[in-house]
Amino acid sequence: MINYKQLHHFWTVARAGGIVRGAERSGLAPQTLSGQIATLEAELGVSLFKRQGRGLALTDTGRVALDYAEEIFRLGDELEEAIRSRASGPAVPFRVGVADVVPKTIAWLLLAPSMTLAEPMRIVCREGKFDALLGELAIHKLDVVLADGPMPPNTDVRGYSHKLSESTIGFFAAPSLAEALNSDFPHSLNGAPLLLPGSEAAVRGPLLRWLDTAGLKPHIVGEFDDSALMRAFAEAGAGIFPSALAVGEQLCRQDAMVHLGTADGVVETYYAISVERRLTHPAVRAISAAANEGQQPA
Repeated sequence: MINYKQLHHFWTVARAGGIVRGAERSGLAPQTLSGQIATLEAELGVSLFKRQGRGLALTDTGRVALDYAEEIFRLGDELEEAIRSRASGPAVPFRVGVADVVPKTIAWLLLAPSMTLAEPMRIVCREGKFDALLGELAIHKLDVVLADGPMPPNTDVRGYSHKLSESTIGFFAAPSLAEALNSDFPHSLNGAPLLLPGSEAAVRGPLLRWLDTAGLKPHIVGEFDDSALMRAFAEAGAGIFPSALAVGEQLCRQDAMVHLGTADGVVETYYAISVERRLTHPAVRAISAAANEGQQPA
């Protein structure tokens, strides 16, 4: 009988395009993955991979095995969801990956339409790095991924980007810091402490170009991959931080932040990424429909 654990290791490496990438996605050592695949090949009496330059490529038999593996693990995911759904009630599971650069309030606004459906919905949110979430999406552990950019052009994952919303970026600060700045925005940013999104955030590049074009030189005191952590630092008065104007009113009302000004022309765009060209999950369709009707942040 085939060893499904070894088959899963083969599937991971095949989807990732190599042993090293497969190891990064699975959390196993490359030597472990290589050994497991070699054992599977020995038991089956076939070669699943062949050397191609410095990397690996599937053999004809490997491609057949991958097709079967895709179907096996897809059915396994469906079985798991069916059993969990029966155990927890009739609610339909909605599994969402939220890239950590997407502000939490924005994520809620985008997902809110899925919570008002007539059909009971049980939302399961996973936050993480964009690449890792795409890997989960590829193996059907997620129904959709919310991100601040579309699918990267050279990714191993096949998926489709559905634009949901966009928002101009503004600058905000805690009252204590805002009082120390003069009102001459944007020149008041010169020398001021600034918190920036990390290198993975799509809006980081446009923000830096906007500052450079305007001849502004703030003092960058922190960079954050996680938007919630950046916001926490800003609330403590550690620096000015950029945020979507779509949630600006909430920042000022609930968090007592002060809106200093707007980075005209700098826009953050939000996407729902799925493995389907046509959206089929009722919750994802609701999110997309609300966005198309202009009910989402702008």
